[in-house]
Amino acid sequence: MNRYLAPLLLAAAAAIPAAPALAADAYPSERPVTLVVPFPPGGPTDALARRLADKLRQPLNQNVIVENRSGAGGNIGSEYVANAKPDGYTILFGTSGPLAINVSLYKKQGYDPQTSFAPIIRIGHLPNILVVNPSVPAKNMQELIAYAKKNPDALSYASSGNGASSHLAGILFNRMAGTQIMHIPYKGTGPALNDLLGGQVSMSFTDILTALPYVKAGKLRAIGLASAQRSDALPDLPTLSEQGLKGYDVSVFFGIVAPKNTPAPVVDTLNRAFQSALSDPDVAQTLRSQGIVEAQDKTPQGLSSFISAEVPKWRDVIASAHVSID
Repeated sequence: MNRYLAPLLLAAAAAIPAAPALAADAYPSERPVTLVVPFPPGGPTDALARRLADKLRQPLNQNVIVENRSGAGGNIGSEYVANAKPDGYTILFGTSGPLAINVSLYKKQGYDPQTSFAPIIRIGHLPNILVVNPSVPAKNMQELIAYAKKNPDALSYASSGNGASSHLAGILFNRMAGTQIMHIPYKGTGPALNDLLGGQVSMSFTDILTALPYVKAGKLRAIGLASAQRSDALPDLPTLSEQGLKGYDVSVFFGIVAPKNTPAPVVDTLNRAFQSALSDPDVAQTLRSQGIVEAQDKTPQGLSSFISAEVPKWRDVIASAHVSID
């Protein structure tokens, strides 16, 4: 063999396996993607995450594992993802708490929702609804406000705990309506709902999924949706914004984020996969059954802009009420 040709042939032979090796490293490779839910199993967030994870397998050509890391209002799981390797294999199913509210509510937090993550997609929001015990003599928001102002000690609102969205919803309502309705915190939605049904408290801001059966049964009266738009679950019920509290919105939103510095091609791959999963009829049915309104803007930039607007909104509300959690 020509002594000049031999080294060239050997180099060419050595390069042949390189293409498959590079292809194997393309995201996602053989390792499953972990979708962290920062809340316990069994809730609406967990249920939606698991349905989406199942539908992500086909567009990603890879398994997606749901991992629950609950605690501190979603902070524990969120901090875990914020500190994970930015390679797209550990992502967060975030909600309003860890992605917008907690940064102003908790005195110590190991991440920042605006700087610690790479936004992927906004899934949608779960509308909250203002409901009252039928003993309250008000059929709409204006009647409720008028009654609260005329009888300042007559009404109280239940929440699932200090700092919960149902608590902050009442703070924002009082602030915008000029009322002083008393807050009664409970240890969870269940106890709060039981006392609302029993008449021990007058009203509550809760998610539409929880309230809907009681509204339809006449055990609670719906005053208005605490969201920016109406819900297909109760299409004839106007929002509080429509009734005069312009811009009032205390919906719980859902968004997917990855650790900051996750490569843009990986973010784009995940965004396309989630959009594909959301277009699946089974997922659409899950969204409808849970009362979740799908987001219109599903771009990473859309979620980034939304979080940037939500953080100062809740910082202002929390500071005005001097609410904090150690």
